[in-house]
Amino acid sequence: MTSPRWTRSAAVSLALTTILLFVWYVATIPAQHPVGPGSYASLLAPRTGGSAFPGPLQVWDSARQLFAHPFLARGPNRSGILLQLGFSLLRVLAGFLLAALVALPLGFVIGLSPMWRQALGPFIQILRPISPLAWMPLALYTIKGANASSVFVIFVCALWPMLLSTSHGVSIVPPAWLRVAHTLETGRVRLALSVILPACAPAIVNGMRVSMGIAWLVIVAAEMLVGGRGIGAFVWNSWNDLSLSRVLVAIFLIGVVGMGLDALFARLARRVSYEA
Repeated sequence: MTSPRWTRSAAVSLALTTILLFVWYVATIPAQHPVGPGSYASLLAPRTGGSAFPGPLQVWDSARQLFAHPFLARGPNRSGILLQLGFSLLRVLAGFLLAALVALPLGFVIGLSPMWRQALGPFIQILRPISPLAWMPLALYTIKGANASSVFVIFVCALWPMLLSTSHGVSIVPPAWLRVAHTLETGRVRLALSVILPACAPAIVNGMRVSMGIAWLVIVAAEMLVGGRGIGAFVWNSWNDLSLSRVLVAIFLIGVVGMGLDALFARLARRVSYEA
């Protein structure tokens, strides 16, 4: 049964969406209904690259055209928007999984050993604040391929939140649990899998959630830098073609996918917290 609170929230969201669309439509009326260049209405139209800022009807028309052939494959600059999105998701998934393979075991080591925590702390604090995109020139020079370089940048940006959340979650496992496990002569592998992992699982998943959000942000910028295929490259190519309506469609799609990815990890976090 639908709760009254959810119904009210949905109604408010719908009302806000309607208001925003109306304001957007009114603000771009000259763009949607062209008038003479000397008229007062023409002065109200925001201009970018010599063309008026698109209104909601123009963006809707561009969206229909783009989604008419979403998986079109005719080279980097003429691929369908969902095909471009798929390339971006694959890069994010590859970089994210590589980061997890490094961050999770290393986080366990740091969380269980004060010596390793102090030894690696300075390296983490120096490398963590560096923008992932700052690594792109070095990646392009050493790895050469634009696709592999983008995956490396995602690896870098996804590594730190998972590493820090894992090490913190492991470090706050109740000592009494570890003493009981040692008393029962539990092996290290079994101790990690049956005692430590369930206890710190919520922290690990929350770190993964943050990492995925950052990775999805960074991949767009990385693809705008290196070009090729991907939703970021699609945005940049659309801008070069002065097609702001296509840019807005891509921006909306990026937001929807980002919301979906975050919702998946939020659901996983709730499930893990409930089981813990």
